Amino acid sequence: MKVHVITLGCKVNQYESQAMLQQLQHAGFSPSIGDSADVVLINSCTVTATSDHKVRQTLHRARRQNPDAVIVLTGCMPQAFPEEATALAEADIVLGNSNRSSLLPNILTYLSTRQRIIDIVPHERKGEFEPMQIEDFQERTRAFIKIQDGCNRFCSYCIIPYARGRVRSKPLEDLEQELRLLAEKGFREVVLTGINLSAYGQELDLHLCDAVEAACRTPGIERVRLGSLEPEQLSQPVIQRLAAQNKFCPQFHLSLQSGCDATLRRMNRHYNTAEYREIVHNLRLAFENPAITTDIMVGFAGETEQEFAESLAFAQEIGFAKVHVFAYSRRPGTVAYSAPDQLTKETKDRRSKAMIEVTQKTMLEFFERQIGLTANVLFERECASGVYEGYTENYTPVTVNSEQPLQGSILPVRIETASKDGCTAELL
Repeated sequence: MKVHVITLGCKVNQYESQAMLQQLQHAGFSPSIGDSADVVLINSCTVTATSDHKVRQTLHRARRQNPDAVIVLTGCMPQAFPEEATALAEADIVLGNSNRSSLLPNILTYLSTRQRIIDIVPHERKGEFEPMQIEDFQERTRAFIKIQDGCNRFCSYCIIPYARGRVRSKPLEDLEQELRLLAEKGFREVVLTGINLSAYGQELDLHLCDAVEAACRTPGIERVRLGSLEPEQLSQPVIQRLAAQNKFCPQFHLSLQSGCDATLRRMNRHYNTAEYREIVHNLRLAFENPAITTDIMVGFAGETEQEFAESLAFAQEIGFAKVHVFAYSRRPGTVAYSAPDQLTKETKDRRSKAMIEVTQKTMLEFFERQIGLTANVLFERECASGVYEGYTENYTPVTVNSEQPLQGSILPVRIETASKDGCTAELL
């Protein structure tokens, strides 16, 4: 039987989709090349209301294109909003985040009974990290490895602690085994990911640096990256420990959310702009030419014009290499949902446009600072005939012309030009 996997959301979801596909492949299923399949697995995201809308659209389209297929809806949306997920009648199996090991048994049961299955198990308060391992990462030159799950922070706008439960971490010996398997498959770059990655190991008497060092000492792995980080965890000792690893890539996605202290307090974020500024300063001292990227939310409940102006100015001051700008989305079950002074869509749209304009300018300025530098690029794909695209150590997108195939190679280049889309370079 053929299975088609659709992943919505973050890098953690991408990893989990690969693990679930692998589970089904070991049972005799084969990946579908196109959209047509006997089983369609939708791994959902629920971080915003737009995410939920996309889940519904994807589900409708999957049923329309595969009227006789078994449709499985899993991931964050069913876990956080089980009643809403259960009401989506196109899904034959609705599975939560906490018991993905039930995927195969549920599919087999449904194939024999044709009775709809709802299997959403609440997270245990002190649950363990779900055993999960991948041996491959289809159609990619770098592999994402989920090393942490859950979040204990409860930012006032965020539903994720309800969708993901409390902090759990992958045991170091399990990570080391997975790293060896991926290296044997030929992966030369890995990205360590998690829901609150900075919290890795806190219940195991470990630290995120332990995971980074394990990846860096794995033979065959040449580059190691981190996913999104909570900035306040990057103390000077942590920064120095990371800087000591020569395989570690100087790209830091430090979740900001707002450049205004008053807004950060209402968000229940655990740092202020002065602390964030100092962390960025320390990173730029410790690493040569690092990229600092982030997420910025506009239009949070109660955000005044003055507060937005402060956030805009802070984003410009930091000079981010890339920013994901998004408007605040109310989520039932969160503190901010019922907060006063909710903003209109028109205000959010206007502020999004202004923030995007400023941060696109800082991104172009970052790309322009790369001109003349030499860097090593991991080439990922042929984006046009004879044109190959990849990323430098600090995740600058680069294209080069080559008559020879480059995909999967790490090669030195000299960066020649910059635009809003990235840089062009010459192979050395």
